[in-house]
Amino acid sequence: MLLCWVIAAFSVSGCGSKSSETALDTDSGSEQYASSGSDSASASALLEEARRMVKDVFFQYDSAELESDAVSQLKNNAEWLNQNRTISAMIEGHCDERGTSEYNIALGEKRAETTKSFLVRAGVAASRLETVSFGEERPFDSGHTEAAWSKNRRAHFVVK
Repeated sequence: MLLCWVIAAFSVSGCGSKSSETALDTDSGSEQYASSGSDSASASALLEEARRMVKDVFFQYDSAELESDAVSQLKNNAEWLNQNRTISAMIEGHCDERGTSEYNIALGEKRAETTKSFLVRAGVAASRLETVSFGEERPFDSGHTEAAWSKNRRAHFVVK
């Protein structure tokens, strides 16, 4: 009987020791998780800042040329992106509803590529920028007026 008590006591102390090791491992894992949670929070904050700072640029009807206000905004975008090199962006080219779908897809691509080229010349790594054209398929304003159409002729930034 005494032998059973000794074996039982030894088993319990062995389990207690193993349990302590697991608790220590879990604690150090929690610290790692907390620190990666902190990294995640700062990355999230940086993305929020990017969404506020990296703004869209707009184009004239049937044009992919950058006007002075677009150039000014792209200089600001480039400066911010050059200071925050972990952020990349998808540049979406958009058009108003006038013109054929095929024409607007091509024009949207020109707008996105013109925008990307400007940023690359301003020092933003091309590898951080992707382009896509949605043509007239994703209007910002669904109205059928010049005011609505002018909001839809744009290069839109999706930061990541």
